[in-house]
Amino acid sequence: MDKNQDSGINILGILKKYLLEIFDIAHDTNKQATIDEIKSGVYMKGQTAWVLIFSILIASTGLNTSSTAVVIGAMLISPLMGPILGMGLSLGINDIDFLKVALKNFGIMVVLSLTTSFLFFSIPMFQNETPELIARTFPDVRDVIIALSGGLALIIALSRRTKSLNTIAGVAIATALMPPLCTAGYGLATGKWDFFGGAIFLFSINTIFIASATFIIVRFLKFPYEAYANSKRRKLISQIISFFALVILIPSMYMFYELYKKSDFNQKVTILINKLKTEQGILILDVDTDYATKKIEFAVIGKSLSNSDIAQFTKEMNQMGYKDCNFKVLQNAGNIETINKIKEIENSFLSNQQLLVKKDATILEKEKEIFELKSQLISKNETVFPFTEIAKEIKALHPEINEVAYSNAVITNFSKTDTIPSFEVKWNKTFNSKKKTEAIATLQNWLRTKLKNEKVIVK
Repeated sequence: MDKNQDSGINILGILKKYLLEIFDIAHDTNKQATIDEIKSGVYMKGQTAWVLIFSILIASTGLNTSSTAVVIGAMLISPLMGPILGMGLSLGINDIDFLKVALKNFGIMVVLSLTTSFLFFSIPMFQNETPELIARTFPDVRDVIIALSGGLALIIALSRRTKSLNTIAGVAIATALMPPLCTAGYGLATGKWDFFGGAIFLFSINTIFIASATFIIVRFLKFPYEAYANSKRRKLISQIISFFALVILIPSMYMFYELYKKSDFNQKVTILINKLKTEQGILILDVDTDYATKKIEFAVIGKSLSNSDIAQFTKEMNQMGYKDCNFKVLQNAGNIETINKIKEIENSFLSNQQLLVKKDATILEKEKEIFELKSQLISKNETVFPFTEIAKEIKALHPEINEVAYSNAVITNFSKTDTIPSFEVKWNKTFNSKKKTEAIATLQNWLRTKLKNEKVIVK
């Protein structure tokens, strides 16, 4: 029994050691190099400021054209992450002076970004709403998860002795700091304050949770605190930093909770509406929900909902934890009649379409027949000529001719078939045979020239 216990303990020890080796992020950490790198990337001036401006222009263009690839490219070259990492780091190492620098450059970054995007979207031709812009105005709990996970991945990747560029680039894309700022500039330029508010809220979520993630990892890895000669000053700085950390972390937790509840509320409404569609056999359109006021609004087409149906909906929402929901159902007693009328109009439209298709086919067939008849007429006109007049001219040229005949001879050699205009003449019996041969040759050349056809033969 003791041997079995020892064996079990050994297995657990080996497993624990194995798991620690897999998930250990401390052994390959270069703390001082990480601090230096983050501090060097905080400043928004010189080349960094211009790169920021141009990346904002690229992102704004991508949002305006709904080009995801262009927006991703802009996020890859953007230096937006620097001041945010700087804020998280300064809180983690109790460096009040660096926190001031990070906050100052963060403000410069936001102003430059908003100004650039505002100027771009002030041009009338760039003011159309696109799906890429609209997508940045409705943050939910998933954005919090992305920002927090991205921030954790980024600071862990930066803290390694050998940097993982793929991770850093991936985080820049996933956290998407730039598109919300561009959308906020669009809202300012067009006076659409819902766009501005939603985009700034999304940017704030990304900023707070990336900074929080940086703070968490810096403290987890036990980065060295900033050294202060004066112990009282060190204590004061520590208290100030702790206050700023709480100012960031507490709203973060509240924001996460509120966004979670909003997402959960919308999900529960969707589940019940789908259930209502299935059970009642109705069509529900234009669903609009507002978690803050517990408003649920939608339009019904088909069977009208009764008060008991709405009461059941309210009861189920109460059971799911959302009391006092405010329902507004747009419906009328004539919904069935309206649907039947719509179907009648649709059927009439389809019948008319079928008639039009048949009519078009008939017209096409008639046009084809007309074209063929015209072709035949042209062909006939090309072959018909004034035979009587030509015969008289032949008689005038050769009085010895007593009779002229004309026909189109169809000749084939079994590989090709051709039509040959043929003249047959009869001469006076007294006409000399030698002269007859010369006269036939002369007459054939004359007819070929007159009829403009080298195929003409004379017999």
